[in-house]
Amino acid sequence: MAWQVVLLFMSCVCLSSALGQVSYSIPEEMARGSLVGNIAQDLGLDVTRLKSGKARIYTGEGTELIELNTERGILIIKERIDRESLCGQTTPCALHFQIILEKPMQFYSVSVEITDINDNSPAFKNNEMKFEISETIHIGSKFILEKAFDHDVGVNGLRGYSLSTNDAFTLSPYRIGSSRNVEMILKQHLDRETKDRLSLVLTATDGGDPQLSGTIQIIITVLDANDNAPVCTRTEYKTNVRENAAKGTVLTTVSASDADDGAHGRIQYSISNVPEDAHDLFHVDKDSGVVTLKENVDYEKFQHYEIDVQASDEGGNSDVCKVLIEVLDTNDNPPSINIMSTLSAISEDVKAGTVLTMMNVQDPDSGENGKVHCILNDNVHFTTTSTSKNILTLVTEGQFDREIASRYNITVSCSDEGVPSLSSSVTLTLQISDVNDNAPVFERSSYEAYIVENNTPGLSVFTVKARDADWNQNARVSYILEDSSVNGVPVSSYVSVSADSGVIHAVRSFDYEQIRDFHFRVRAQDGGSPPLSSNVSVKIVIQDQNDNPPQVLYPVQTGGSLVAEMVPRSADVGYLVTKVVAVDVDSGQNAWLSYKLQKATDRALFEVGSQNGEIRSIRQVSDKDAVKQRLTVIVEDNGQPSRSATVIVNVVVADSFPEVLSEFTDFPHDKEYNDNLTFYLVLALAVVSFLFITSLVVIISVKIYRWRQSRILYHSSLPVIPYYPPRYSDTVGTGTLPHVYNYEVCRTTDSRKSDCKFGRAAGQNVLIMDPSSTGTMQRIQSEKSILDEPDSPLESAIRQIDRFPPT
Repeated sequence: MAWQVVLLFMSCVCLSSALGQVSYSIPEEMARGSLVGNIAQDLGLDVTRLKSGKARIYTGEGTELIELNTERGILIIKERIDRESLCGQTTPCALHFQIILEKPMQFYSVSVEITDINDNSPAFKNNEMKFEISETIHIGSKFILEKAFDHDVGVNGLRGYSLSTNDAFTLSPYRIGSSRNVEMILKQHLDRETKDRLSLVLTATDGGDPQLSGTIQIIITVLDANDNAPVCTRTEYKTNVRENAAKGTVLTTVSASDADDGAHGRIQYSISNVPEDAHDLFHVDKDSGVVTLKENVDYEKFQHYEIDVQASDEGGNSDVCKVLIEVLDTNDNPPSINIMSTLSAISEDVKAGTVLTMMNVQDPDSGENGKVHCILNDNVHFTTTSTSKNILTLVTEGQFDREIASRYNITVSCSDEGVPSLSSSVTLTLQISDVNDNAPVFERSSYEAYIVENNTPGLSVFTVKARDADWNQNARVSYILEDSSVNGVPVSSYVSVSADSGVIHAVRSFDYEQIRDFHFRVRAQDGGSPPLSSNVSVKIVIQDQNDNPPQVLYPVQTGGSLVAEMVPRSADVGYLVTKVVAVDVDSGQNAWLSYKLQKATDRALFEVGSQNGEIRSIRQVSDKDAVKQRLTVIVEDNGQPSRSATVIVNVVVADSFPEVLSEFTDFPHDKEYNDNLTFYLVLALAVVSFLFITSLVVIISVKIYRWRQSRILYHSSLPVIPYYPPRYSDTVGTGTLPHVYNYEVCRTTDSRKSDCKFGRAAGQNVLIMDPSSTGTMQRIQSEKSILDEPDSPLESAIRQIDRFPPT
């Protein structure tokens, strides 16, 4: 064992470590756990790299005989290695495997040569050989002996033969490695009468140290009178056979001739020598010499066979015909694909050139049948590279988008160049993980929603919706109301948005008359890191509701005095008495107004235009008609439900003012004016008392009296009829005064810059009636005729008062 230990340490030398390949040499039969080599040192790797890279040995489909110790970074024997079982007679004998590392993915090729030790003795197939030799055989005759076999190779293999000492036979010179047979040569005549049986020992020795040997006993029976041996027609027969040849295929026919006649010349054939692993492959017919195939041959196991067919006669003479059989390869093996290492998932932003899978691709056939080409079903995103013989690497090539394809089934198909071509394939599944590369997208470019005014706060208006093409957290969308203002007020006081659902809620109750519509923006933001977002414009339109009744602008309903319209008795049919003017601040059909006469003193005398509110006579005024006419007009809008307002119009039927002065106090007043009327009656009584006392003062000059009259006019509290400008319309363009109307206007003299003017519109007379100021009204009537004339004295006096106001 000492020399084996020395040989072990002398042979465990790193032969090369360049370009990621290391070679070692070790003897066979080393004990388990024996050191092969320091692979970490020879590859220039740190032991920690072996651990972090999860280093392992990949042998393909072979048995793992060598083990990697990642703790120490060495290779050790895992199982006993028998070179003869591993390689047979093939030299050199070597183990080839790869060391695979991950993160990053690497591999290194390792070759371990197994050297032979002399652990097998030469041996013969049989224990003995028998010869029947005629005594008449010639000196120099040759007898083919069985060859020994030694599983060892090289110097430890078979080196020679020796024959036990005898006088009759000797061995012919034998050279190791030659194809010659081991021949025993007769060196002197045999004499059956002297000795009819010989027993010899043939010894085969090897070249090992110590030398080992094997023996076979040769038993020779001396026969009589057969003095001619068979002779082969040819010394060698060459033939070939395809490995897919059927059983019973004829390979060749051997023939031999014998000069003897009769039984001594009858030849029989038999196979004498055949390789150890080919005993059951071939058969020779003993009579015809036809060599046939018994079992299928396999080119991948043996390419050449050399067998000996012995031609023997009945006298024991023989000759050997050598048959050389060459096995022809057929494409009977598809390529084999073995996954060495693979990734199951990558990110969609992975860089091109990333290694995904390492595969070992082999085809045991030879020549064109063993040339393999591999293709991919997807040549856009992936490609293959060959980093070394039989090693195929799958790498990324194109850009990935998980939103288009989240998973790839990559099929690698490998085919050889045989005819017909054989192929095999393997399918790899690769998942693409998501990155946040897509912003949320709203379903619309902008939104417009409608809400009816006077809504309940918190009412759901509508929903905005955005979608994100990413996955999981990157596709989780939140909705945010962007800061802005509406009429100087933050938009958050108008609406709110649900962060999860995108539902827009009204924060307050809206009034169409205050705001018609407003805009704001909503932002959709995903849950990625960093987050991506987009925004959309939203318009809220407030819809009108019939929540405002019509407002009567004319005639004005005052609390202190009454307004009466005067109609002359000579008025024709269709005479325009007045026009009820009303507006509605709502819009649309909610602001469409209609007028109708609700009550009237005489319904047969007047009518109201349903669309324009004009009060006109419907017949001629007669003397029987009452002077006082009271009309109640109701104004309704077109909303649902409808709203309305009521106005009272007083009409006086008379041709002049004196006719109606006595009737002024007879007009009924509404209850809401009673309190004011009492106040004015008391005030009128006080004024009358004051005038009575004043009349007793005779010393007051006429000038003072006139001056006092002007002061009474100056301080009068006559009610005012509002003036509405021409073409009056409401703020939304839906007013009820599309035409031009002029009305009588009276301004008080409370302002020093005011004038008191009386005019006529549409030929009408307007009366200002105050029951507590009857005297004043009479004076006004008497002065009205003067005012109608240009440059009347009263008008000049008023202009003087305005120019020189009293102190």
